Amino acid sequence: MTRPAILHIPPVPKSLLRVGKLHLRCHIKPKTHTTRQGILSISPSLISVCVSAAAREGEANAAVREVFSKIFHCPKSDVEIVRGLKSREKTIAICGVDVEGDEERYISALYKKLEDTIVKK
Repeated sequence: MTRPAILHIPPVPKSLLRVGKLHLRCHIKPKTHTTRQGILSISPSLISVCVSAAAREGEANAAVREVFSKIFHCPKSDVEIVRGLKSREKTIAICGVDVEGDEERYISALYKKLEDTIVKK
């Protein structure tokens, strides 16, 4: 079975922080037109993201962080690339996530929120 595109990482017990993280599995497409920057498509196992920045000197990584900070309405410092800094396949962490109640319902709402932000062709 493949890993899901969105995975909630709960807070560590005995941690001072009482909030968790979201891990998003993404495929990045750099150097696209600026009008297509954002979420291109979503599947149960992968989120495709287009950015207009080139994949050099961290420009595309910065653009990816900016895309997700706008979608989740959080500071760019809360968006971190935890895997794939030099790859098109990346795992993005959104820090400071507080899942209240049912985790499955929360993740379903996130899928819906990401689907609502899909860039129209």
